[in-house]
Amino acid sequence: MNLFGTVLTYTAPSANYRGESELNRTTMQKITDGRSEYPIISPEAMRNAIREILRTYGLPMNRTRLHDEEQLAVHFDSYPDPQKFADDFLFGYLIAAGKKDRDRIRKEIKAQKRDESLFTFKRDSVLRMNLAKGLEAYRHSTVFTQSPMADESSAYRNDSGSSLLHRETAETAFQYPFALNLNDCAQGDHEWTLSLLKAIGELNGVAGNHARSYFEMAPASISLRLTESLVAGYKTYGFQRTKESDRPGAEPQFGFPELIDGFRQTKPDYPPGEFFVGGRIVKEMPESLQKELTEKGVTLDRSAQRLVATVSERVAKIMKGK
Repeated sequence: MNLFGTVLTYTAPSANYRGESELNRTTMQKITDGRSEYPIISPEAMRNAIREILRTYGLPMNRTRLHDEEQLAVHFDSYPDPQKFADDFLFGYLIAAGKKDRDRIRKEIKAQKRDESLFTFKRDSVLRMNLAKGLEAYRHSTVFTQSPMADESSAYRNDSGSSLLHRETAETAFQYPFALNLNDCAQGDHEWTLSLLKAIGELNGVAGNHARSYFEMAPASISLRLTESLVAGYKTYGFQRTKESDRPGAEPQFGFPELIDGFRQTKPDYPPGEFFVGGRIVKEMPESLQKELTEKGVTLDRSAQRLVATVSERVAKIMKGK
């Protein structure tokens, strides 16, 4: 059994992913689609945020991010152990070791009285994610801020003069897909998988190096499919702007036309009973459409987080073999 999902965030100003820097210009990472560039956020940044959220839930974690180093740095408490650490199980790992190092590590594993047959030097991630892509093209918007000079009597000085900082920004929602193979998830602690889904439902703290902006990556809208199929079967980046708001300052409406139109066919393009749709996309649906989709078997919920909890209950039963 597989779970496929697409998350759409709320629209907000974004400067929360720092890629390359050009002199004093901090640039957002972008991808070209057709004739336009769209801001992106890496799955690695989201996975790191999920890892930190799982830590706040009290799950046992092997890797700890070190924040006071001259470069990106982490600390590992132990050699990877998917039976002991939730992050080793959910996110996978790689130990870069040659033959001599492998022999030494195996001896250390044996000395720790661990089951050598369960130890591996690499493991694939249970959670599959792809880039978060902005729904609005990057329009070369920038903001300027100024870093003040510290006077000579200061305890420390970062710079002998004031610096003008040039930062690229975008006003957009992001969407990103994810997938879980529940057969793989069932091999570990079931609570780890349920906590992972909860973390996606309230994902926050996704940011690049030295980021200070607040941008939530939790779902404003979400679509989920629980299926035996090995593929999602639809465009996983399927959220689209469907209507401009008629109220000044209000957010435009976003829908998932491929799915909704597919459900409404006389012979639906997809099995409606496998789908769960929640959040703003449901709030903005006419009641007649909500009734039509519900009667066909699609599970709808006005709350994205509550929908994730509903799917988590289904997932728990599947992993328990019920």
